[in-house]
Amino acid sequence: MPEVSPPHRNGAPGTPSLAERVLELIASGQGTSRAELAERLGASPSTISLTVGQLVSRGLVAEQGTRASTGGRPRKILRIGATDEFAVAADLGGLHARIGVVLPGGELTDVSTVPFTIADGPEVALPELAGTLEALAGRHGRERLRGVGFSLPGPVDVESGAVTLPSRMPGWNRFPVADWLQERFGVPAAVENDANCMAVGEHAVQPVERRQSIMVKIGSAIGTGIIADGKLYRGATGAAGDITHVRIDAAGDTPCSCGNTGCLETVASGAALVRILRGRGAQVESLADVVRLASDSDPQATRAVRQAGSYLGTVLAANVNFFNPDAVYLGGILSTLEPFVAAVRSRLYEGCHPLVTEHLTIARASLGADAGLFGAGLFALQRAMVQALHDATETHAGAAVLQSLGRPRGPAPVHD
Repeated sequence: MPEVSPPHRNGAPGTPSLAERVLELIASGQGTSRAELAERLGASPSTISLTVGQLVSRGLVAEQGTRASTGGRPRKILRIGATDEFAVAADLGGLHARIGVVLPGGELTDVSTVPFTIADGPEVALPELAGTLEALAGRHGRERLRGVGFSLPGPVDVESGAVTLPSRMPGWNRFPVADWLQERFGVPAAVENDANCMAVGEHAVQPVERRQSIMVKIGSAIGTGIIADGKLYRGATGAAGDITHVRIDAAGDTPCSCGNTGCLETVASGAALVRILRGRGAQVESLADVVRLASDSDPQATRAVRQAGSYLGTVLAANVNFFNPDAVYLGGILSTLEPFVAAVRSRLYEGCHPLVTEHLTIARASLGADAGLFGAGLFALQRAMVQALHDATETHAGAAVLQSLGRPRGPAPVHD
């Protein structure tokens, strides 16, 4: 029997093995049968059956019961080996963090919002949040914790697990967040950009046929996550989807946080709306004030929000024409405002070719504020499963070597 390909070291980015992809889909609830896995991965049923069989033999995947299929034999239901294992996750914002527990199979539970001041820097802010997460894990059984996932509001180097050149995270540049979490919790840790987490979280709950999508998070800043052929696409250097710094004529020479001028962020982000409305004499101190005014149909705020949506839609249309996705999902606090969403939708229909918009879904993220949290937890479970696969593969290979040398051996243990 062929060996399952070993995963990349520490789950580093690259081309995942088929076994890793199978574990990822089972853990997220997107692949509960061999047939679903074959459909999502575009692999032959025999290849999927062989891979699942290897994972079952190593205790990483279990089969339980059956469910009716549309034809043929009933399908066996696949799950991660231990159903009582879990990951804790946090979606970090400027003044708060959303935390929760993600279970194998794609269930999010125990969600709450806790104070968190990102401007305090990692050395001050992380220990208190970690203590809150440890208490949460303790309520579910600390010994069953398998991973920790963080969604961060800035560019993330996934391989090093650090934030790189963030514009709104003072003191966080190059701080090894993943290593810090892994040392603190003693389990695999995954850190990822917030828009990417939202893209993965939302994709996990969408219909299987939607394999290409763009997730746009619109809060104080603008971020975009891309799903291509059912997988997160990061690009060559992890910067794929960074539309926030696309130049737009309407921005003129307005300075941007990136150091350039005229970026989309300067006219369409939440921070831009606060600045613009203040300049027009409105009493706003934060993005929450802008949202409150627009929700109350304040004419000035509504016009500004609608204009921001139009600017975003203009830039987004070029990307939608180029990528031709199945869906565009809008998340973040500005996506809760109908004038903003309507303006984005209008610009997309005006600026895109009819073939591109014929079957295009344009909608708010169905998971709402939990999309990023859910995605962070899925990343953590995936990292834990890849590590378990690595351990099981090494154990299996070591046992095979001992057997070939004629040494007596007991049953090979399976590591969690």
